[in-house]
Amino acid sequence: MKRTDDRLLPVLLICAQALVWPVAPLLRGTVPTAADLLVAALVAGPVTAALALRRTRPVLTLVVVAAACAVGAGPLPVGAMAVLGTAGVALALFTVATERDTFTTVLSVVTLAVWQLLQNITLTGLSDHNDLVLTALLYGSACGAGLYVRRTRRARQAAELLLNRAESERHRLPAAERRRMERELHDVSAHHLTAVVVTAGAALGLRERRPELAAEALEFATETGREVTRALGAVRAPAPSREELPSPEERLRALVAGFRRLDQPVDLDIDPLPDGTVADAAYGIVREALTNVARHAPGAHTTVTCRYGDTRTDVVVTSAAPPSGTTAHGAGLGGGRGQGFLRSRAREAGGTLTTGPTPQGGWEVRATLPGRTAAPVEDTVPRSYRAAQLIAAIGLGVQPLLPVLITRPESTPTGSHVSAGILFALLAAAQAVTLLWLHRTPRTAQLALLTLALLWPLAIQLGNYTGPVLLPPTLSMVATCSAVAILKGRGELRAQPPRTRTHRLPQVPVFALAATAVHATALTIAVLHRGTTLPTWEVITTATAFTSLAVGAACLIGTLRARQARATQGAQTEQLATWTEEAVRDAWSERRRIAAGLETTVLARTADMVTEAEAGHLDATATRAREALAAMRALLDAVRDGEGDTTPDLRPQPTVQALDLLAHQCRATGRDVKIRLTDRVPERLPTEVDLAAYHVAETLLATGDDDPAVLELDADDATLTITATGVPRATDTAVRARLTARIAPLGGTLTAGRPPGTVHLRLPLTAPDDEERQR
Repeated sequence: MKRTDDRLLPVLLICAQALVWPVAPLLRGTVPTAADLLVAALVAGPVTAALALRRTRPVLTLVVVAAACAVGAGPLPVGAMAVLGTAGVALALFTVATERDTFTTVLSVVTLAVWQLLQNITLTGLSDHNDLVLTALLYGSACGAGLYVRRTRRARQAAELLLNRAESERHRLPAAERRRMERELHDVSAHHLTAVVVTAGAALGLRERRPELAAEALEFATETGREVTRALGAVRAPAPSREELPSPEERLRALVAGFRRLDQPVDLDIDPLPDGTVADAAYGIVREALTNVARHAPGAHTTVTCRYGDTRTDVVVTSAAPPSGTTAHGAGLGGGRGQGFLRSRAREAGGTLTTGPTPQGGWEVRATLPGRTAAPVEDTVPRSYRAAQLIAAIGLGVQPLLPVLITRPESTPTGSHVSAGILFALLAAAQAVTLLWLHRTPRTAQLALLTLALLWPLAIQLGNYTGPVLLPPTLSMVATCSAVAILKGRGELRAQPPRTRTHRLPQVPVFALAATAVHATALTIAVLHRGTTLPTWEVITTATAFTSLAVGAACLIGTLRARQARATQGAQTEQLATWTEEAVRDAWSERRRIAAGLETTVLARTADMVTEAEAGHLDATATRAREALAAMRALLDAVRDGEGDTTPDLRPQPTVQALDLLAHQCRATGRDVKIRLTDRVPERLPTEVDLAAYHVAETLLATGDDDPAVLELDADDATLTITATGVPRATDTAVRARLTARIAPLGGTLTAGRPPGTVHLRLPLTAPDDEERQR
């Protein structure tokens, strides 16, 4: 399907070119010569073939198309290369903007514009270049459209990658919770209960010869039973502020320590990673790379580096050449699929992986994975490659000047006056460059655009422009209206906290008003300088109405674009919130299912063991300990069998004890979330407060913000306070309505704090009276 799309546009372009020339001259009675038809065919063939392959080699395609059209335009009649020389080059430039980075795109369009300008100057001098402004506008539009398509595609890919990560974590979290509880239950059974059984059995066997062991065994059983109860309580409800599972950093350090014990010198330099798909991929890549080093280059010094950033995670494993005289005993143990597994791991995590030898004779494995924002990763470009690009661009740009510099022509172009077309092209290029800086320095870019708009009437006067007077001011409005649409779209997308006012004033678009005034002034000056029979006030009124209509249309386009983006972002946020809720509920169901088995079997028999030990019954204590151990093993078998039989409709509602699962899921999808509970929070909250507190935390973290968030729960004698920071969208009207609906029936309050993005929620720990509940 992609090949069909790539061939369609070149075929349409060559058909359109054929209609312009030679079909149109034939209809007028002018028959092209055979030589012209042959040259046109020789040019159109390579241009069409290059455009068909434009996605694989976009920069080379641009060079081929521009050069072929320039060569063919010389001997051919006017119009023979009109479509291919304009739309074909624009299509190639558009493809460069969509398939390559911004630096390459800007360098390509600047080089192309400079090349065409210098070529025309060497042929005809500085005059008679009024068509350059249309060419510059065409190239700028193609470049801008390509950059917009590329940015939109990257945003869509980032959203898809984030949703894919959230979906994979949705299935991973219940299994991770099941493995955590299984491991901790195994630790309890392997250490505590087994020790009680062994100690009690030994004391029973030596009762007659060493009666003092019975008292020691009973005391040990009592203390161990209470410790088992505390440990199992921690298994049922781990603290949200700490992670019971080993962190990805700890896992990597343990992995490297294992290889060091095998006499492999390994240096480790890693950043903390959030638990999730990226951490699992990094761990698997490092493990496979170190295994390959141990097989093929035993004893080689190896360096493991992991850098976790906002947009990317770099994992690099570099090994030096193996020491001389060493034998690779494990070289033939692999199955030859390790490199494929490495690339599949990186690809499944949304990244890329490259492997290859180093200049020092070693081997390097380099993986680029998503970072905190889950944006699609891009390959880094070496500085030497950028330098080569600049040198090639300069060489191509000055190529039209070589004949003038090398040879001494008999006659030189006599045109010394700078045409209006050159001035218009330079102004359009300056406006296009200003648009590129609109995101980084918006105020400076706005001021530059307004200043450049006032220079167009001066260019009309200096260039002795005699064409339509409305054309240059209209062209000057393209960049400004684009900036208005972009800024309006960003303003609609940016969710600002509502200001507290007694009355609300409409938001005044300052830049839009300034753009209207400036362009109306420029249009008025251009018309009055040319001369007109209309009164001055009528010219001013008409110019103001025309510019107001254009700027208003730009504002409307920006608003519609922002609403569409906001709707897409809202759907993504809702999907993330839904999957987070499902993941937490599934993991909470696993925890409650296992906890129910603990309460009905293991904890009950452990309590009986403590009771028998306190009563001094050693035989009964040993029996109860064996029963508790058997119940624990049976529970472990049930856990290993997989998920329980709890249906989705009967899943228990999460409470404050599930906040660790919520924080784990948010961190796994790329957001840094910390939840803290102070010592003043009771272990058992009222049921309604317990449920409401969890749902409040869930709502605050599901607002779609990307900033690091901290939730702190504190309590006094009568109030539970939830303080959230890093949630600027929590003050939006819809989010406040959901929070208020959750806490209002309990008599709770919601207030915004300082700095922005901080909210305080207070829930009374005592239930409201019947009258207030009814109200």
